[in-house]
Amino acid sequence: MLDTLVVMRERIDEAAFVAVTFARAGMVQAENPLRALKSLDALRRWGTSIAGGYASAAIRRPSATALIDDEGSLSFAELDQRANELARGLSAAGIAAGDGIAVICRNHRYFVEVTIAADRIGADLIFLNTMFAAPQVSDVCNQERPVAIVYDEEFSEAVAPASEGRIPLIAWSEGSSSGEVPTLDQLRAGQSSAPLKPPPAPGRVIILTSGTTGTPKGAQREQPSSLIPAASLLAVIPLRARGITLIAPPLFHSWGMAHFSLALMLTSTIVLQRGFDPEQSLIAAARHGAETLVIVPVMLQRMVDLPADALLGVDLSRLKVIAASGSTFPGELALRAMDRFGDTLYNLYGSTEVAWATVAGPADLRDAPGTAGRPPRGTVVKLFDEHDRPVTEVGVTGRIFVGNGLGFEGYTGGETKQQIDGLMSAGDLGHFDAEGRLYIDGRDDEMIISGGENVFPREVEDLLADHPGVLEVAVIGVADADWGQRLRAFVVTSAEGGPDEAELQALVRDRLARYKVPREVIFIDELPRNATGKVLRRNLESQ
Repeated sequence: MLDTLVVMRERIDEAAFVAVTFARAGMVQAENPLRALKSLDALRRWGTSIAGGYASAAIRRPSATALIDDEGSLSFAELDQRANELARGLSAAGIAAGDGIAVICRNHRYFVEVTIAADRIGADLIFLNTMFAAPQVSDVCNQERPVAIVYDEEFSEAVAPASEGRIPLIAWSEGSSSGEVPTLDQLRAGQSSAPLKPPPAPGRVIILTSGTTGTPKGAQREQPSSLIPAASLLAVIPLRARGITLIAPPLFHSWGMAHFSLALMLTSTIVLQRGFDPEQSLIAAARHGAETLVIVPVMLQRMVDLPADALLGVDLSRLKVIAASGSTFPGELALRAMDRFGDTLYNLYGSTEVAWATVAGPADLRDAPGTAGRPPRGTVVKLFDEHDRPVTEVGVTGRIFVGNGLGFEGYTGGETKQQIDGLMSAGDLGHFDAEGRLYIDGRDDEMIISGGENVFPREVEDLLADHPGVLEVAVIGVADADWGQRLRAFVVTSAEGGPDEAELQALVRDRLARYKVPREVIFIDELPRNATGKVLRRNLESQ
């Protein structure tokens, strides 16, 4: 009886938390009763999937702007109808429920339309990185076995080998193709925009891991079983309904896709650009009155590094949230960003597999600039040592494990991440401070053992990144006959006044233990990164 009462109270508390959070976000408002009933019916039939979300939004806010891209704007009703036409076009092309569609596109309306359309016919989506070369595209397609591949025309050469035996479709056309491959617009032409019947089962969205240390893997996730995860995020990142969100990271990245989904839930307008330019993204945010700017740390770094006169006359007063994720902030970037753009910065730490683990808001980033923040409600973060024993001491590094109600179904190849007590490995090492804030020390496969001492590259990278003449830095371990491993730093310096190797080595020697001093400092023009800004360390190992 007591257990039943405890469960009932927890459920009441959760329901109250969700209701209060959604109300604060502006999601609860009076609306036309008939529209409300039709919207609820659409969600009943489609569920809370992307297809259902847009069907509901098209009923509730038909004339409101859903999307702005390089071609202009689309309302929720227009986007919903275009997706219905495309869904029928995909079916007419021979794509059925359960089939896979590979997508290699930049951020624009066609990426969104094919995502909705595929969900409406129950097809699976496999999002490919736009930086993939032909062999990588072929490898992923051979692994995931899609029946069709949707691509921007600029990627024609990269997808050509993988297109053999599959249905090729062009999303964004440059107008230079021979016409042999149909475009999505041509596929839609003549099709009905009337609502479709839901498929027997919803399609899956497969997002590839970053592959910064190995081959990308397809990751699939269960639909949330409650509204607690979404409410937990909205409770710590003050996103608001019916707002305007500029999503700078690729939509194929989990952070870009997360905000695509959140904006849909909030019936907010999303602003998309095919390419990222720090100045143009900020100008676009100002022009469209964006309240939220979604970025990854390397994008923020480039925005902060813009000269003062680059943003003269650019009014960012409506910007209330700069939402970052993808990697931890190097050096004092968080402070520099808030000093320039205001205390609007929120950094989420997580991964494709565990979704989110912690969030650091402006107060924590001011007080402890290197922190990854604290777990939001409903999320558990624990540390374990190499023997799977809990690490509870303040400041002691352990392997990070996370649980948050967002179940990871495993990689499409069948393997999964280690779990302990229902918590999943994030693949990182970290420690907590006395305030309960998490800090990331590095990847658990990046720890360097030099002369029997454990060295985490992040600590050295942060110190070097704080040098005024250093723009970017990455530290790796390389084999050494005497020490087992030694540190090698790769540094990008400013055009003038950059430090030399001896100066940087002296900086580390004066601030850290001697075994943490890089034996080599190699100066390069830029760090190799993937499309989401993460450093490709495996590329550095060959230099």
